[in-house]
Amino acid sequence: MDSSSGVGVIDKAAQVLDALEAGPTTLAQLVAATGLARPTVHRLALALVHHRLVSRDIQGRFVLGSRLVELASAAGEDRLIASAGPVLLQLRDATGESAQIFRRQGEWRVCVASAERPVGLRDTIPVGTQLSMKAGSAAQVLLAWEDHDRLLEGLQHARFTPTVLAGVRRRGWAQSLGEREPGVASVSAPVRGPSGRVIAAVSISGPIERLTRQPGRMHAEVVCNAGRLLTEALRKGND
Repeated sequence: MDSSSGVGVIDKAAQVLDALEAGPTTLAQLVAATGLARPTVHRLALALVHHRLVSRDIQGRFVLGSRLVELASAAGEDRLIASAGPVLLQLRDATGESAQIFRRQGEWRVCVASAERPVGLRDTIPVGTQLSMKAGSAAQVLLAWEDHDRLLEGLQHARFTPTVLAGVRRRGWAQSLGEREPGVASVSAPVRGPSGRVIAAVSISGPIERLTRQPGRMHAEVVCNAGRLLTEALRKGND
C-alpha cells in the first residue's frame, strides 16, 4: 500500500520519526533507514528538534522528543473530562469549596471542568477560563514536574520560587495564598496520564478566611485522593 500522503515534506518527516521508533539513531543511520539524502534528513531532524518532536541524547544521537509524550497525554483529555464530574462533586462536597481541573495550554492554564460551591462566598472559575501559569497552586503543580529548561522558563516572573516547587514535588501537592487573586486560597494536586507524566491539576479554591492560611493542612489529603482517582481512571481507559 502506498504510504504517501501527497505532501512530500510531511511524508519525509514521518519517515524520520518512524526510523526513531527503534531508539537512539545517528544521522548516518537515519539516512540509511529513510533512504533520503543526508542534507534533507539533517534539515528535517533539526526542524523536528526545534519543535521538540525529536531530541538529542548525551551522545548527540537523535531520539523521539518530549512533545510526542505531551501530545499522547493530551489524547486522554476526553477520558479526563468524562471522569471529572463525579470526582469533582465528591471533592466539592468533602471540602465545601469550589473544585476545578486545569490543563496547561501554552503559557496559560485552562479550566476544563469545575464544580462550584452552590451557596455562599465562593471562587467562581467557569469552564474555559484561562489563568496565568505564573501564580496559583494549579500553576505550581503543572510546572513542578517539568524538565529543567521548561522549569526555569516557567519560573521567570512567577509569584512562586524554585524552593516552593521543590516542596510541591516532595509533598505531592501545592497550596497558594492570594497568589492569583487577593483573598483567595487554593490547594492542588497532580493528575497523571498513562505515561506517568503530569497532564492536569485538580484544585479547590475559596476565600482565605474559610480555607485558613494553611489550606493544605486542611484539605491536601482529599485533593490528592481526587488526583489519584482521576489518574486511575485515565490508566484504566488506556488498558
